[in-house]
This record gives sequence, structure tokens and C-alpha cells, in this order.
Amino acid sequence: MLFSLNVRWHLKNLVFFTFMLVLPNFLSVFNLPTPYGFNIHFFQIAIILAAMLFGPIGGAAAGLMGSLYSALAMHNPYLIVGNIILGFFVGVFFRYKWNVVSAVVAAFAIQLPWLVATDYYLVHMPLPIIGMLAVTLFVSNVIWASVAHYAYAPVARFIE
Repeated sequence: MLFSLNVRWHLKNLVFFTFMLVLPNFLSVFNLPTPYGFNIHFFQIAIILAAMLFGPIGGAAAGLMGSLYSALAMHNPYLIVGNIILGFFVGVFFRYKWNVVSAVVAAFAIQLPWLVATDYYLVHMPLPIIGMLAVTLFVSNVIWASVAHYAYAPVARFIE
């Protein structure tokens, strides 16, 4: 059951799941600048919620489908795998009854070596930019995990 979607499918949750697959593409267009020199990203909320509601496979699918626009726009196909990793492991840890913030932080810790290696060696980003990106993603992930903590129950009831 860990890797199954563990969902009794009906129209409402099928439509919502499809929405979770597409939503990160739209949310990736928006960033909120901070006075600390980094932006808060919005796309993670959909990946996190998909992982919570539909498990590791749902989170991985949202990470895959939700990263297509960003990967094309930034000429960085490697970020697709990074978001698959994030969604999959949030789903795994959440299925093991971890608090969602802890699940997201642990999943990000697993994703981070992929992000650093691909951005440095394959995309040729300078390390200071990768460091700022890591901070940005960490802060964004924690913010959206906190939001998902409160959004989960009402959304789960809605799609039942």
C-alpha cells in the first residue's frame, strides 16, 4: 500500500488529481520577492498536497508533470527529476505518519544532492547561486508544508 495511490477513484478526486498534476506549471510562473534576496516559489504546494492526498506515486506524478514548464523555460530538464524526488519522498514519509513539515524537510534533504550535482556539473551554475537557490527552495518548502498542514483535512474531505 505504500506505493499505491490508495484511492477509490471517482470523478471528483480524478479531476482534483489532474488539477494537482497541472497546477505546479501555472504556479511556477509566480515568485514572491523577499527583502533577504531570494524569492518564495509557489509550485511546491501542489506537489506537497498531491503527495499527502495520493501518496508517493501521486507526489512523484505531480513533481513530473508540474515541472515540465519550468524545465523547458529554464532549459534545465534535471529539475523534473528533483521534483519527482521531492513529491515521492513527501508521500513516503507522510504515509509513515510523519508530520508534513518534517516529511517535506526530509524529502528536500534527499532532493538536495541531486539539485546541487545537476545544477553545478550539468547546468554549470555557480555555487553561490546554487546556495541561494537551496535557501529559497528550503524556505518555500517549509512555508508550503505549513500551509498544506492546514489545507489537508478540508481538501481530503472535499475529494472524498
